[in-house]
Amino acid sequence: MPQPKHRKIAVIGYRSVGKSSLTIQFVEGQFVDSYDPTIENTFNKLVSVNGQDFNLQLVDTAGQDEYSIFHQSHSMDIHGYVLVYSVTSMKSFEVVQVLHDKLLDMVGKIQVPTVLVGNKKDLHMERVIKPEEGKKLADSWGAAFMESSAKENETAVEVFKRIILEMEKADGNAPPEEKKCAVM
Repeated sequence: MPQPKHRKIAVIGYRSVGKSSLTIQFVEGQFVDSYDPTIENTFNKLVSVNGQDFNLQLVDTAGQDEYSIFHQSHSMDIHGYVLVYSVTSMKSFEVVQVLHDKLLDMVGKIQVPTVLVGNKKDLHMERVIKPEEGKKLADSWGAAFMESSAKENETAVEVFKRIILEMEKADGNAPPEEKKCAVM
């Protein structure tokens, strides 16, 4: 069995979009209903993806806005990014775009392993961002896109497995494509 790969992932987004809820749902399998603004928390979890173990260190960052200075600690030794907005907040969708630009400026690359997450998809009546808008933005970044509901435990695990796959792809370790065969 190969040694676990250590990967550090930053979870970034506007305040109260569900960054902590998504992270805690993945790490502990529970939804935290109360809102307590995060300063910064770090969680560790061992997961297996495609037969490879990954020792994940998840950095759950404080809520950012468009004027926040992008902390250098959010770019150093980080292998991948989960950028989160709320499907109920146009402001969070605008801020996540600014944060992505700041992130690229900080790391000095044109692309980094990223998953864009539209969270709170269970709040149907309050939705203001369509899934197509999130997908279009992620496509323009060359990033993966998913919608999630930390509350209903929808796709929390898949979000973090997807960022692992994005990081592996960036490292040149993409899983082999499924070979398709046609008999004529």
